[in-house]
Amino acid sequence: MAQHILIIDDERSIRSTLSEILSFEGYQISEASDGIEALKLISGDTHYDCILCDIKMPKADGIEVLEKTKEMQPDTPFIVISGHGNIETAVEAVRKGAFDYISKPPDLNRLLITLRNAMEKKTLVAETKTLKKKISKGYEIIGDSDALKAILEIVEKVAPTDARVLITGSNGSGKELIARRIHDFSSRNKSSIVEVNCAAIPSELIESELFGHEKGSFTSAIKQRIGKFEQADGGTLFLDEIGDMSLSAQAKVLRALQEGKITRVGGDKEISVNVRVIAATNKDLKAAIAEGKFREDLYHRLGVILLHVPSLNERKEDIKALSEHFLKQICEEYGMPEKMIDDSAIEMLKTHNWTGNIRELRNVIERLIILSDKVITSQNVEKYIFLK
Repeated sequence: MAQHILIIDDERSIRSTLSEILSFEGYQISEASDGIEALKLISGDTHYDCILCDIKMPKADGIEVLEKTKEMQPDTPFIVISGHGNIETAVEAVRKGAFDYISKPPDLNRLLITLRNAMEKKTLVAETKTLKKKISKGYEIIGDSDALKAILEIVEKVAPTDARVLITGSNGSGKELIARRIHDFSSRNKSSIVEVNCAAIPSELIESELFGHEKGSFTSAIKQRIGKFEQADGGTLFLDEIGDMSLSAQAKVLRALQEGKITRVGGDKEISVNVRVIAATNKDLKAAIAEGKFREDLYHRLGVILLHVPSLNERKEDIKALSEHFLKQICEEYGMPEKMIDDSAIEMLKTHNWTGNIRELRNVIERLIILSDKVITSQNVEKYIFLK
């Protein structure tokens, strides 16, 4: 389908010229001769891919049309057409949300390039919104068990503060989901949550990862690098598996927490950072402290709020809700009709020892979706999951 452009101008010759040029380029065109007529069209059922609008018009000028368009179709690119005496007004329109302005008489090449750029931006905005929705679905916390409710009640109280949080729990239990929930409900949610998996980064590189480095600070440092602390400035830094962090890096993290400043590897300049730190681990940090593998002062700095995420074995009443959630999610990913799971299959899943927690349950549901018919039964569970 051709992209639909609305041209608003009180000069018939301008409308006709633009309409002829853009129709030749394959666009679908609608026209309005003044601001009031344009607003009636914009408030209707038609969604325009771009709007070209004159500044000076009778009844309602371009600025008024722009402001009301942003209320009705906020993602529609709005390009102002300006006479030479209206450039200051055109610049003001850009400040109020117009994509760009084009001077009269319009230059054909400039017009087509501006339109193309506006359309591309609209597409990127739409794709970003879709991606964010997919990401947010992937981080939903599912369940209604008392154990989960108790954790979420604490999260609700802690999130609006800047208190540091230490999350403990076994692998696959959902520690990252809790960290993201805290960030999403905090005053920092307009900034990013930056994640660092301390177990996945070699000890000799962890300091560069966290604090960045200057060019030439070591053999492979061919350019300056911004570390995770700086990337998370104004937001949240999630240090996952912090129990695997080297003692050297622990000391620098402690200093960053104490002073709110970091220094890049190979540099001598102190950089102020405003970061909320949430840490998580599957290890017993008190035992690690006793063994000299974890700093006790860092433990107390991180653990202003201590949260323990229950294992799936401790919240088996959530298996039904989790299974149904994964059924829908995975079938959508595979592009197949949603399958059902009967109560007998759920009851059998509840008897399993879930050492891999929620991550293991998701893998199990994915396997059942692939190997079972429309309705997953206890026979399917016994055949494909509880293998002898």
